[in-house]
Amino acid sequence: MIFNSVTFLIFLIIVVSLYWVLPQKGRVYLLFVSSYLFYGFWRWEFLSLLIISTLVSYLAGIQINAVSKKSQKKFYLLLSFVINLGLLAYFKYLFFIIDNLNSAASLFGTDVSIPYFNIILPLGISFYTFQTLSYAIDVYRNTIMPERNFVVYATYISFFPQLVAGPILRAGQVIDQLKVKRIFDLGNLSIGLRRVLYGLFLKVVFADNIAPLVDDSFAQQINFLSAIDVWTMAFLFGLQIYFDFSAYSHIAIGSAKMLGISFPENFHYPYLAPSPKEFWNRWHISLSTWFRDYVFLPLAYPLSRKFSDKKYLGLRSDIIVYGSAILVTFLLCGLWHGANWTFVFWGFWHAVLLIAYRITSKMKLKISKNVKGVIGWMFTLSFSMLAWIPFRTHNLNDTFVMLGKVFTPSAYSFLGLRENTYLITGVLMLSVIISFFVSKKFNPWLQSRKIIYPVIETVQLVIIIILVFTFLRPINQFIYFQF
Repeated sequence: MIFNSVTFLIFLIIVVSLYWVLPQKGRVYLLFVSSYLFYGFWRWEFLSLLIISTLVSYLAGIQINAVSKKSQKKFYLLLSFVINLGLLAYFKYLFFIIDNLNSAASLFGTDVSIPYFNIILPLGISFYTFQTLSYAIDVYRNTIMPERNFVVYATYISFFPQLVAGPILRAGQVIDQLKVKRIFDLGNLSIGLRRVLYGLFLKVVFADNIAPLVDDSFAQQINFLSAIDVWTMAFLFGLQIYFDFSAYSHIAIGSAKMLGISFPENFHYPYLAPSPKEFWNRWHISLSTWFRDYVFLPLAYPLSRKFSDKKYLGLRSDIIVYGSAILVTFLLCGLWHGANWTFVFWGFWHAVLLIAYRITSKMKLKISKNVKGVIGWMFTLSFSMLAWIPFRTHNLNDTFVMLGKVFTPSAYSFLGLRENTYLITGVLMLSVIISFFVSKKFNPWLQSRKIIYPVIETVQLVIIIILVFTFLRPINQFIYFQF
């Protein structure tokens, strides 16, 4: 069952309707059963994997809290890590590991090769594994108490609006909301419905209609692509994945809101960020904050204590600490997205951007704040978009050839894509900029006009509904399902 299908819309209406007529205890059981039903629609046999992962982290949390010695707490924490990460490694990375071992063996001239296995990647495993890990860590750190009601905990892990593609939730954000009796609020229902409609609009009108153009462009022979083509493809895919993934987040947040449950926002106009750091404060916020809290900071704190406040090899200690921690964090972040060296390179690219920004942001330049902001935005947008090239290509060779064209002046002398590709890309990027100013400047002014606003809003909703049901076809899954 995918969000952009009539099946899901019927499912959502039934669940929301039943939720508000049931007593509190029945509501949790309803969400638990409906979440497993939602997941079982894809492959029922993988429900057992979800149960194992949930049960392991649930029991680990209780044991971590029950024992008093730190070594015992660490044991249960590590046990939860080994089992949950082991499942993720088997299903997501085994082929990648075998492929690299076989490649390494052939380099040394040996004929021995490890046979490959046909493994299906379970939907959403990367997302719910991260939720089980953060839960165990938070219990270990004493920032939350373990949840003893298994149904409540299992509902938190499997909650259908965010199960397969996030936002990645923390236990502290959701579990209490599942346990507290929610009062029906027509305002929340209205807000949730609008978010669902807006998400469907972004998915079926924008992302799904950009997809064929992206597929055609990346199917071209690389030798016939110019530097302008590479830039266009980077922007086009960057816009597709933004519309696609932010659409999923809108529907997830809206679906939960209709049940009276609030999720954190996952996107905030990332392509208008004035710096690489700000980009990661706005893009896939739940993932970037997860890596910040559970990878970057635990790496950076010990390193900062180890390195004294002096220079090493001409670099300040804070740059060494930040650079080392951010590099490891983004290499893991890249690997989380996919078992391919292209994703690792994508992570490396962003780490280098952040390190470069950290170094240059300390420089005192004699230019105005506005000019600095515009230059920062153009730099961030350009290099963030180019980073989508390794994200979309299938191997590093294609990545390097395409990126090489960008830095080759003679590659700017011709065009290789269909003419409307450049126009569509430009219009889409412009629409993102306009929508930002409309939401920040025009909407607040419009909302203060008590007579005009309801009329314009109604017209807008009618247009969105017509477009959604005109284009609604469950032909394209969400891009982040593959992660």
